[in-house]
Amino acid sequence: MSEIYPRFAGKTVLVTGAGTGFGAEIAVRAAKEGAKVAVHYNSSKAGAERTLERVREAGSDGIIVQANIAKWDQIKAMADEVWKQFGGLDVLVNNVGDMSSEQQGWRELTQQALDDVIDVDLKGTLLMTHEFGERMHADGHGAIVNVGSTVVVNGSPRAPQYAAAKYGILGVTKSYARALAPEVRVNTFAPGFMETERLKSRQDWKDGRREQVLAQTPMGVIATPAEIAGTCLWLATEESAHLTGGYIVANGGNTMVGA
Repeated sequence: MSEIYPRFAGKTVLVTGAGTGFGAEIAVRAAKEGAKVAVHYNSSKAGAERTLERVREAGSDGIIVQANIAKWDQIKAMADEVWKQFGGLDVLVNNVGDMSSEQQGWRELTQQALDDVIDVDLKGTLLMTHEFGERMHADGHGAIVNVGSTVVVNGSPRAPQYAAAKYGILGVTKSYARALAPEVRVNTFAPGFMETERLKSRQDWKDGRREQVLAQTPMGVIATPAEIAGTCLWLATEESAHLTGGYIVANGGNTMVGA
């Protein structure tokens, strides 16, 4: 990795779902770049504690906050805690999501699987953007990054509810980018497949999906979460100050979108 410079010196960053996977790497990368980090979790407290340890090992500090982001009252309580501890918030990364990893095909869709994904990925992202965005707007500054997915390009015959929820995030991003401008910028970061433990445990990944994705990826590699955490955070830096309502893809060229 190239030399890291402090793009977030003196800033505060909240990352949802930061106990494991991509969220943990975003939190640690933000800490390496000077941020104080609020590490959110819903049920993986041990993971959040480990992430906070890594934040401190990176030379920064932070707090742990807990909430089920499908519940607005819990989001409000979490926001209260962040403002109490940090005095405000500069960056929100809405990373947490449910992709129904155990679901192997569209015929396996259940009411519970549908509700879980829509509640967390779509409703949760909207509520987080709404609640935190309103407070950031009142403070006169801030940046929100909603973690989407390139699944919106090709859809998902495995878990169509996941593709639907991630597509909905684009609407959330564009709507609040307009509502909160110019004080708060809102953008979507869309990673492709990442070699997380969760992905590597999926049966379709073990049965040849990995090789198929690699064959369709011009860069010839599937990124680890740490390798693209900095790209995600770029959307919250001064370098992207004129970008809002945007959709940035980082998937090694697997899906090339645009004009």
